[in-house]
Amino acid sequence: MALIWFRIAAGVVAFLALGFGIPGVIGAVHYLRVGEVWRLWGFPTYGPGMFEKWGVPFGATLLVAFSAVCALALGSAVLLWLPGTAVVGAIAALVLLLAQAVFWIGFELPFGPPLGIAAVVLTVLGLAG
Repeated sequence: MALIWFRIAAGVVAFLALGFGIPGVIGAVHYLRVGEVWRLWGFPTYGPGMFEKWGVPFGATLLVAFSAVCALALGSAVLLWLPGTAVVGAIAALVLLLAQAVFWIGFELPFGPPLGIAAVVLTVLGLAG
C-alpha cells in the first residue's frame, strides 16, 4: 500500500516541479533579455511579491534558484516512484517541498501551497504504510 501513496505523491511532486520550474527558467531568460517579469496569458508569472517585503532583491538569480530547487524536486519524484529508493525519495521530497514553499510564499503563488500540502500528506502516508 505504501508504494501506491509514494507513486501518487511522486506524480504531485513532479507536477509541481515541472509546473513551476519550466516557467521559472523561461521567466529568468525573459527577465535577463527584457528586464521585466514574463507574462503568461497576460498574467505575471513571477514577481517580487513577498520577497520584496522581506528585502530579497528580485531578479533572474531568484528565478534560477527556484528552478534549481524544482529540478532537484523532480529528481526526488523519480526516486519516490522507484520501489528501491522510495524512502530516500520521500525524505528528499519533504525537504525540497519545504524549500519550494519558501518560493511559493515569496512569489505569492496560489497553487503551490495546497498542492504541496497534498504531496506532504501523500508522502507521509507512504512512510507510515
